[in-house]
Amino acid sequence: MVQVHFYSNIQTFRSNNAYDLGASSECQTFFSSNGILHQTSIPHTPQQNGVVERKHKHMLEVSRTLLFQSYLPLKYWGECVLTVTYLINRFPSTILPTHRSPYETLHHKPPSYAHLRSFGFLCHVASPKFGWDKF
Repeated sequence: MVQVHFYSNIQTFRSNNAYDLGASSECQTFFSSNGILHQTSIPHTPQQNGVVERKHKHMLEVSRTLLFQSYLPLKYWGECVLTVTYLINRFPSTILPTHRSPYETLHHKPPSYAHLRSFGFLCHVASPKFGWDKF
């Protein structure tokens, strides 16, 4: 999929040596047959993956802020994380050259912000009920 969509081959795959993330024999066969270097870290040592751990911390902090500022129930924490990931990928980053967004770097076009709305905005659902009058 990466090769077809982005016209690029995967060169390196990094995982924490978990079975479902590349340690299985099927994954190893796939990596070796496609020339992919599989780099692993020692399980349960986040110190070896500091960049990812820091970004994960940032995403969870912003997700908690969205959740609590919008007064949403805790059961919507997954939607908060997905929303934060979506937004982070579309906002400019000081780490990338010329302060581009990750989306722009990957797709070679600036993202659209026209469809963005307030998160957790109060709304009411009107559903027609049988027996209701027009007034």
